[in-house]
Amino acid sequence: MKKISSLLVANRGEIALRVIRAARELGIRTVAVYSEADRGAAYLRLADTAVCIGPAASQESYLAIPRIMSAAEITAADAVHPGYGFLAENAEFAEICEACHVTFIGPSAESVRLLGDKAQARKLAEENGIPVVPGSGALTDEKEALGVAKGIGFPVMIKSAGGGGGRGLRVVREEEAFIPSFLQARGEAESAFGVPELYIEKYLENPRHIEIQILADHYGNVVHLGERDCSLQRRHQKVIEESPSPAVTAELRQQMGGYACRLAEAAGYRNAGTVEFLLDRDGSVYFMEVNTRIQVEHPVTEEVCNLDLVKEQIRIAAGEPLGYTQRDIVMRGVAIECRINAEDPYNNCKPCPGTIDHLIVPGGLGVRVDTHVHAGYRIPPHYDSLVAKLIVHRPTRQEAIATLRRALAEFTIEGVKTTIPLIQEITAHPNFVRGAVDTGFIEEYFMV
Repeated sequence: MKKISSLLVANRGEIALRVIRAARELGIRTVAVYSEADRGAAYLRLADTAVCIGPAASQESYLAIPRIMSAAEITAADAVHPGYGFLAENAEFAEICEACHVTFIGPSAESVRLLGDKAQARKLAEENGIPVVPGSGALTDEKEALGVAKGIGFPVMIKSAGGGGGRGLRVVREEEAFIPSFLQARGEAESAFGVPELYIEKYLENPRHIEIQILADHYGNVVHLGERDCSLQRRHQKVIEESPSPAVTAELRQQMGGYACRLAEAAGYRNAGTVEFLLDRDGSVYFMEVNTRIQVEHPVTEEVCNLDLVKEQIRIAAGEPLGYTQRDIVMRGVAIECRINAEDPYNNCKPCPGTIDHLIVPGGLGVRVDTHVHAGYRIPPHYDSLVAKLIVHRPTRQEAIATLRRALAEFTIEGVKTTIPLIQEITAHPNFVRGAVDTGFIEEYFMV
């Protein structure tokens, strides 16, 4: 086994704090890195060491591999956790960590390269009998891509081969709009992930978005932790997630979980990962992509499965076996997560950086809040607008919704606009209460 004694957290905000907490509970020394824009972040004081790695621009700080590795060297960090976003799905970063004998808390560089490239992941899924949405391989030339799109048939979806989070993603319904959309997506993907390659797939109208959480160790053991329903999205960015899904039966869960584990085994995968599927209206399941990292929405799985996924990541990276089998994984109750963003949901989702003047965080039985912000915290304009995740966990979905509504009513953030009012509207809608939603629900009923 590899002994991890000092862990550098190559990220910021809520996920950086989440990793610091998990590492400290495991008795591991922590190193936080930060940009000049994050210099005053309170969570930095919870790390044993904090190192400034550059100016506010992500390319010069959180995406600057040489600066992060220099911080690891000068602090004697023997492991790096990339969190989500930024370098979390960058195979070169994982490879450099391995070459420098720094344990990368995640899958191998080979797995990141194979499964992080969505086109290659689709091919591997097909080879292993997992149904996929009709689509293409990796593309960079807009004229070639147009020909592919015409062959698939409009509407199509353009997606980044190197990352997620809605960046580099476009839905194109008509041929005339394809090339401008492709060029925009290519530029956005290269800026966000440093990878210009895109791929194209047939666009399914308003399916459900279901993802399966997996854990895999170095000894060939793979388990799935059930599903998360991530159908409630705004502009392909998830807003509310829950586990288990109201639309997934025990039989379908077993089928999708089997697909996810089969794909992980075929890829020689290790550590935490998420295999994403689309569930069409007719009940058909299609593989979509693999996220080779921890997900923003991982807390809902933690709550229903009673597992700390970040600690599991660290243990697996250190060479520990899972210590449990699929039979030991039992989902209990219902968990729902809401992403609270500093945005004006009624003004084209405009980001609202600024200072939080007053903050009241909800609590009580079954309520969890993951956040790095506090009263007086200044939300910088340079990064993602996520400020908090509100998670509830109760024995039944009805109870979870009631607790969620109560917690949202308590949650007070003054000084900046947030998405709390929108989430309150969504969770009060009869379709949400019935669990009758899909990926087009928010645009259809809340046009924000």
